[in-house]
Amino acid sequence: MSDSSPLPPVRLHPEAELARAALSTPLLSRAARLARWAGPETRVDAGGGLVEEQLPAAAELLGLSGDDAAAYASEAWRIAVDAGLVEILDEETGTVAAGADLALLTGGSPQDVLTVWLAALETVIADAGVPDLDGLVDALDEGGEVDFSSLDWDPEAEAEFLHGVLGNLYLLTVSEDGSGEGPVPLPALAASMILPDDMGEPTNDVLEQVSDAMMRLDDQFRMLEPIGLVEYQPVDEALMADAEEEPAAPVDDTDVSRYGMVRLTPLGAYGLRTRLLEAGFEAPAVGELVDKGADALLDGTGGFGQSAARAETEQWLARREPLAAARELLTAARGADAGAPLRRLRCQQALSLVGAEAEPALREVLDDPELGGLARVWLSERGAAGVPAPSQELVFWLTIDTVAAQLAAEGNSEELQALVEGLAEQHSGFFAAAWRVEHPATADVLEAMGRLHPDKKVAKEARKAAFKARSQQGA
Repeated sequence: MSDSSPLPPVRLHPEAELARAALSTPLLSRAARLARWAGPETRVDAGGGLVEEQLPAAAELLGLSGDDAAAYASEAWRIAVDAGLVEILDEETGTVAAGADLALLTGGSPQDVLTVWLAALETVIADAGVPDLDGLVDALDEGGEVDFSSLDWDPEAEAEFLHGVLGNLYLLTVSEDGSGEGPVPLPALAASMILPDDMGEPTNDVLEQVSDAMMRLDDQFRMLEPIGLVEYQPVDEALMADAEEEPAAPVDDTDVSRYGMVRLTPLGAYGLRTRLLEAGFEAPAVGELVDKGADALLDGTGGFGQSAARAETEQWLARREPLAAARELLTAARGADAGAPLRRLRCQQALSLVGAEAEPALREVLDDPELGGLARVWLSERGAAGVPAPSQELVFWLTIDTVAAQLAAEGNSEELQALVEGLAEQHSGFFAAAWRVEHPATADVLEAMGRLHPDKKVAKEARKAAFKARSQQGA
């Protein structure tokens, strides 16, 4: 995942709702209970962990039982230390006290609570990147350093892999054509990290790598679920049974959910976006532009999908009086720069959400060479009286502007190809007239039409027209 271009905008839940979710996560709630339980008699070892003889009492406090009770209690304690809920007073004696951040969980703002949760999240993600280290002691060399080669484990590569997986899960969740709030099959997530984009039928070696990645992710998502990052349905244990063993019950090999399903929670979306921002990615969120001007709205939503752009615009309009908002949008839509066509498209889409109160603003720009076309469309769609018919020159200018905006918004999409075919079919002399249009994007639009139109003869006409337009612009 590259940090050179903006990620799709995410729709975040309100901070108060996210903070309540954070407080109810198993790991943070356990950590808080242990922090409040800790007192003068509590002792920690050299690494800051609870001494072994106090783990049973901690596990009992948390209502934990079974073979893993002490391990879960120890994990919760480490979260308490790393998140600032517990402070180590003296490393030599191992004494502790409540940390400054403990009070934030009950008396702080939602942002304060989320800051504590984010610290806990970092610890859990770091732990998830560490394999089972039962053989760690055997891997220690004489100098006390860990021989990672003997563990068959590269810490940097493991961390990079997990971060990449979480980045892909974020993308699949927030992109308009992604899964949204639905679960993502674990095989698809693993394959997104292993399979090259241009690969056809995967080889057996690649499929084995995907299978290995799935097993790693199964362990990691089991660790990430208790902090509230994801909701996870683990891999069916029957799939990992010995092939010679008879399954205990009939199984459906076509049921993809048996291979693991993971869903990024609203809290998880907030957490991953925060991490992406800190890593230097441009990760917008719907609602960030509501207090900014129309120029920021039109430019900012230029890279948004239609659904996210509409949601952002609706929030922006809700804070403004319709007539004033329409005038501000129209002013911001002007321009001859490369981004202007897309600004005008976003302006037109925004104005479609404004009621009849905005009509005076649209009538004021009927004679504007850049805005007169979209003003006529808006007024005509609402059945307004006295709308002057557009000149042929204005119709062609608006057509070039619209195609330029679609190119900027969607690239060479199927929708744009259909638009190009329709234009050429409806106007037999389209290219003969279009190259004369005095629009900065005329040549680029005609070149795109030549590239997109499936009919070779029509495509050739478009390319010739583009050449004439470019010659005229250079004259």
